[in-house]
Amino acid sequence: MHQLTPLSIAAADDPSAHGGSGPPPPVETAGARKPGLPRGAIGWAPFRRAAPARSPAVSPPHTAPLPTSRRPLNLPPAHTALICVALPGFVISTEQGQLTGRGLEGFYRAGRRVLSRCQVRVAGHEPLAVQARMTGADRARFVGTLRTSTCVGPDPDVIVERTRDADGTERITLHSAALRPLRLPVEVALGTDLADLGAIANGSAGHELPASVHDSGLRWSCATGKSSVTADPPPHDALASAGLLRWELELPPGGSTTVELRVRPDGAGPVRAVGRAATSPLAHARVVGDSPGAQALLRTSIEDLQSLLLRDPAHPVDMHLAVGVPWRCGLAPAEALAAARMTLPLGTRLTAGTLRTLARTQLGGPGAQSGMIPGPRRDAGMHLPPACTGTEATLAFPALLAEARRWGLSEHETRELLPAAERCLTWLRTTVGDGTYLRDPYPGGPVRCETQAYAHRAALLGADLLDAYDRPGGAGLRQWAQALRTAFRADFWVDDLGGGRPATARTPDGRLVPHLGAAAVHLLDTGLLGEGRQAPGLLDKVQTEQLARLLGGPAMDSGWGLRGLGAKEPGYNSFGHRTGAVRVQETAVAVAGLTAAGYEKEAGALLRGVLAAAETFGHRLPEMYAGEQRTDGGAPLPHPAACRPAATAAAAGVLLLTALAGIRPDAPAGTVTLRPMGSAPLGEVVLTGLRVADAPFSVRVSRLGLAMVEEAADHLQLAG
Repeated sequence: MHQLTPLSIAAADDPSAHGGSGPPPPVETAGARKPGLPRGAIGWAPFRRAAPARSPAVSPPHTAPLPTSRRPLNLPPAHTALICVALPGFVISTEQGQLTGRGLEGFYRAGRRVLSRCQVRVAGHEPLAVQARMTGADRARFVGTLRTSTCVGPDPDVIVERTRDADGTERITLHSAALRPLRLPVEVALGTDLADLGAIANGSAGHELPASVHDSGLRWSCATGKSSVTADPPPHDALASAGLLRWELELPPGGSTTVELRVRPDGAGPVRAVGRAATSPLAHARVVGDSPGAQALLRTSIEDLQSLLLRDPAHPVDMHLAVGVPWRCGLAPAEALAAARMTLPLGTRLTAGTLRTLARTQLGGPGAQSGMIPGPRRDAGMHLPPACTGTEATLAFPALLAEARRWGLSEHETRELLPAAERCLTWLRTTVGDGTYLRDPYPGGPVRCETQAYAHRAALLGADLLDAYDRPGGAGLRQWAQALRTAFRADFWVDDLGGGRPATARTPDGRLVPHLGAAAVHLLDTGLLGEGRQAPGLLDKVQTEQLARLLGGPAMDSGWGLRGLGAKEPGYNSFGHRTGAVRVQETAVAVAGLTAAGYEKEAGALLRGVLAAAETFGHRLPEMYAGEQRTDGGAPLPHPAACRPAATAAAAGVLLLTALAGIRPDAPAGTVTLRPMGSAPLGEVVLTGLRVADAPFSVRVSRLGLAMVEEAADHLQLAG
């Protein structure tokens, strides 16, 4: 797999958890990395207590944590940066346009900074920055101006335009507005430290390396790598000691001239980004209608998803999503599965590639861990110990396969992946044993409400899948799911004067953890069975109604989306990545779940809040932002440790907008059911270019909340 995150501290499936008096210690790991499982995370262990020892099955890949004393209190700021991504390459810039080598600035390839400094001077002066903007997921444009004339007046006579691309290309174009020919000396100062991203984040990148003149540019090398910059046209002079390339450029009146720089790891060709290939697994869907923000959000979300695609080098047909840039440029199993699921309306190819990739990491052999998909631990906030994302991924695998089959995954691919799904379900039944609940896979772990939701959905959808292929075990899974529903409704409900709430968890001694948080949204995410039927949930009707009321209340709904922890709960922190910040994925799951359960008022409010937040972020949603209450004329506060772009946030944009139409396909049965949001919170919406049953699918939702299929596969019938 692409090894894009050179620092991969074992604990963190989350980017980081800042707070407290200093950086928390790394989680101890046990066991070696299973061959084929890519590194998935970069950062610091995001919890403040010592973690229990981890068994090999739930360990992330082998890592070598840096000494705690060398870790800075904060990550370098990235929340205001312009980040162009076409993995395995990306470039991070500030709004000034110049790459100064400070912080995270620079061109990166496979997690290593191949150029950290690129400063342009024209006629001895730096251009005055007047605009910086993203023109796509992989490209940014910077415009600066200069006055080169001695004439009195404020007007610039030279415009400097820089186009910076994630593939390692920068074009510097000078436009003359002068009335006479100009002869301008142009200097580009270059430098790099060839540091990996982990060292940069850790504050230990080191000094710039000495350059040497090479071909039509400069080259740098050290024990860990080499890089070079070539220029077209070649420079008139190259000064290695200062890292300078120089030109004398002539511009006629009103004329333009361009210098192109190409940054490469030495000996490497251009970045071949998966998302730019003609065989991209994601459909180029569009939305038109009354909401311009919806159009921009879907377009940007798909572009970001394309930019985060990676291939398995040993199996190049299989693609999956990296978690996000800049902090987590590798594969994290639970998040890759969650993102693939939310993109099912764009086709099943990404899901198939993700499932095949993770099936190759599945643990085999005898023992209780057989059938697990390994994954790192994830911080769960101050009220609970870290959770095992391996458990989440193992439960998501069969559920996603079952749903992908409904969306149109081929019989051949489904049968190919079915044995891995069966092993996941066998692990579930073996781990639960004669008990009712699925506990954390380490001694003394709690019983989490979201884990029971994952397990319940896996059991019901997995049983549906097993029955479809005449495989044994479906009846036992349904029987256990029924027992879990009965017990959960009694054991996990906290009665109070406000009508009660679902508990976040139960401790080993039976005490309830009563805090209301976004983990409860997974209780509404039940999944789809055949014929467009919604699977039953763990809550009864009265409890579901109460949960919907709580999620739509001011304690949870910030006006920009759903808080990770209720504002009135102990330990609430609007920037806490599990204790108050808005996580876009959880908000999208809440919108879809509330809509399916019939609570459109609450769903619509959350949807409109995220769309308003997306507009302030240029429609490139970060994975999270602060949960401060929305005010008139305000804007959500960015989280300094958030990835942007992020796979789950981009995929959430797809889920949020397709939830408006309530598409429930059953490709094996040749039917599709529509359950649109009758309240039409965004007015008229037309979704085109989706994929159902491996064919284009388009649907219109009117301002009255009525849905109509406008394009579909010939054999697909609209069910009631």
